[in-house]
Amino acid sequence: MITADRAIERTESAIKMLIAIVEIPMARKATNQDAIDRAKKAAPTYVDLGQKGLIRKYFLNGDASGGGVYLWESREAAEAWYTNEWYDWIEERFGARPKLSFFDNYVVVDNLADEVRIDGANWNPALSPDPT
Repeated sequence: MITADRAIERTESAIKMLIAIVEIPMARKATNQDAIDRAKKAAPTYVDLGQKGLIRKYFLNGDASGGGVYLWESREAAEAWYTNEWYDWIEERFGARPKLSFFDNYVVVDNLADEVRIDGANWNPALSPDPT
């Protein structure tokens, strides 16, 4: 679980956030229930990673692959998780080597929170159409 101090620290370091996308080739798409069951089994691992820099994970279930979208506090936190041992673990579990891609994250449009953040700071497009 994330403490209030940890949440404040994360907000202040939002400028360093990194998105990782993991794709694991699959022979066929899992049923919705199978995908949910696998995600429920795996979820505690990712809850624990909250103490090591993982902010959020979305589980993916596609036609030709599965995987996840991960939001990390920093590239360093992500690279600490995606080791050679991690690649071997995924390949053992799913029978295929995963593809991993990293993306820097500078701008977030969050319609649930009704906000736009640029480099971690709130930005109101109605008040300032050009953030630069």
